Amino acid sequence: MHLRHAPVVAGLIAAVGAGAATAQTCPAYGEPLTYPVVKKVDQTDNYHGTAIADPYRWLEDANSADTHSWVEAENKVTQAYLATIPQRDPIRQRLTQLWNFERYSVPFREGGRYFYSRNDGLQNQSVLYTMKSLNEQPRMLLDPNTLAADGTVALAGLAVSPDGKLLAYGTAASGSDWNEWKVRDIESGQDLSDHIKWVKFSQTAWTHDGKGFFYSRYDEPKEATKLADVNYFQKLFYHRIGTPQSADTLVYDRPDQKEWGFGGNTTDDGKYLLITATKGTAHKYRIFYKDLGKPNAKVEALIDNFDAAYEFIDNIGPVFYFVTDRKAPRQRIIAIDTRKPAEANWKQIVAEGQDTLVSAKMLNQQLVVEYLKDARSVVKVMDLNGKQLHEITLPGIGSAAGFGGKRGDTETFFSFTGFTTPTTIYRVDMKTGKSSIFRQPKVAFNPDDYETRQVFYTSSDGTRVPMFIVSKKGLKMDGNNPTYLYGYGGFNISLTPAFSPANLAWMEMGGVYAVPNLRGGGEYGEAWHEAGTKLHKQNVFDDFIGAAEWLIANKVTSAQKLAIGGGSNGGLLVGATMTQRPELFRAAIPQVGVMDMLRFHKFTIGWAWTSDYGSSDNADEFKALVKYSPLHNIKPGTCYPATMVTTADHDDRVVPAHSFKFASTLQAAQGGSAPVIIRIDTKAGHGAGKPTTKQIDEVADRWGFLVKNLGMSL
Repeated sequence: MHLRHAPVVAGLIAAVGAGAATAQTCPAYGEPLTYPVVKKVDQTDNYHGTAIADPYRWLEDANSADTHSWVEAENKVTQAYLATIPQRDPIRQRLTQLWNFERYSVPFREGGRYFYSRNDGLQNQSVLYTMKSLNEQPRMLLDPNTLAADGTVALAGLAVSPDGKLLAYGTAASGSDWNEWKVRDIESGQDLSDHIKWVKFSQTAWTHDGKGFFYSRYDEPKEATKLADVNYFQKLFYHRIGTPQSADTLVYDRPDQKEWGFGGNTTDDGKYLLITATKGTAHKYRIFYKDLGKPNAKVEALIDNFDAAYEFIDNIGPVFYFVTDRKAPRQRIIAIDTRKPAEANWKQIVAEGQDTLVSAKMLNQQLVVEYLKDARSVVKVMDLNGKQLHEITLPGIGSAAGFGGKRGDTETFFSFTGFTTPTTIYRVDMKTGKSSIFRQPKVAFNPDDYETRQVFYTSSDGTRVPMFIVSKKGLKMDGNNPTYLYGYGGFNISLTPAFSPANLAWMEMGGVYAVPNLRGGGEYGEAWHEAGTKLHKQNVFDDFIGAAEWLIANKVTSAQKLAIGGGSNGGLLVGATMTQRPELFRAAIPQVGVMDMLRFHKFTIGWAWTSDYGSSDNADEFKALVKYSPLHNIKPGTCYPATMVTTADHDDRVVPAHSFKFASTLQAAQGGSAPVIIRIDTKAGHGAGKPTTKQIDEVADRWGFLVKNLGMSL
């Protein structure tokens, strides 16, 4: 259907809301807002015999004058509303104080040097440093803050050559997934002429001689539509230092498989290139390898079907070690001899256990194995035959990450964080097993004033689900605590305890922060993940609703004091839950959410999510999708909670059209006086690399919105 091109007139506004009769039955929120007049077009699509209207289809064109006018008009309404909240500026000031603390990444060692990043507190981007020993003064190697005056260019990845002489580094502008890669001489700090473009979703792996690296890229897109066009046919290339990108060697591609993606990884001994083939976001991989010692060696298949996850750990000669969920939903460790790779010859090193095996590294001729026990970290050290030697003692309930290095290294580093524990970096002496603090930040709060507890509740089908609840100590269970319920529930991603100055500010104001570990995540392995996918996706929303009902039943909060939030797949979670049970929540903040479940696969990398969601192209999956798709389950005249939708103009992961169409539809349907606003950030993307200033502004608006709509007094 041809779309009309009548402009959106920003100056014309119309009151949106139901008549007085409907409004009387809705909770009071004050005077209803007025929203821009938004045109509708006669667009209808046929899905397996079902006609679905899409009147705001024109908002999918992010580059049109109409869409730009709409964005400007909506942002005016949003900023005018937020400006009426007197607590917003004090919240921003307090956030700025809390954010102003040193933050460090986990160090790694390569070519006789240590590397780590540090943010002094309010820097928009963290700065990369290097040093030859832990005792010497670190030297700044790369400061991304100098790449853009407003801090919107971020470091998107780095790889150091094995001799420690060269740094390959990627940058992302305005939050885009598109990366550009350059090479820096580490000693001089000067960039070489190398410049790699159109990189996305890529690892970078140096050859052992330090003369080049492997990387993955797509064909050059059209400039005008590069933030929306579908990404197919990823290719693996080799770039030789000092040559133009046009001279790069194509190492592996599959013209017959447009959805396959490729990640290259070189083994520490320099002998092999390992290629992991992916298809969408499913955690099922094919593994190929190439003998780098033979100039004309072909790429050989090691595992040639997408049957399970295989995460490479290390190799000892021709024997490759993997973490896999093959015949082990909570994962195990196996060894595959490339000379006899048949599954019958695989050797099991560490069997599947009660807890979920997350990752493993080889250090000091031992295995360091990370587990999740009810979404909390446990780290064990084992010999290369899988016999447990000891546990690495962690400082409490929280999340550990890191443990990088090579098989012969006798030291490693890890980070530890919890909801009220700022991320601290530890050094481990692998010979003694003892840990010591390497870097510990100082934050302007007393952690002893807060407590973290873990509860378990029962979802609608009887499934036992864990939930973390964090608050000030001595919380009164009287149903009056403003509560922010945050969730994700998808793509095998686990929500584990982590420190956030944003959440600390919320708790300082008397808020409760609750995080349930919903199905669809990876907390209990692949079976837990699959129980929240495709035709089972409703389980995720039921789990989230169950968490809300538990918080209300146990008088942590009430429906009039409860807000929900989440981003990306978590934005879908919020959109689906608030349309299914609008009476259960006072406020909702869906961030960069997937809201149109019938068309998500038509933009950028959205097709890859069909492994979790299914596709409207499939008749059975369409029936499941249309039942919960947030955009398609908004009902006119319904009393929806106060809603602030957030997105960004450079989001090329979940294109902003999802949020644009959802907000327009919700504004038109709102049956009461609860506000429905959309906050559209500029020069920002899906979230990665977002400057500190933009993060603080966004959180101040979020908490300000909730303070007003939950009736909080500060």
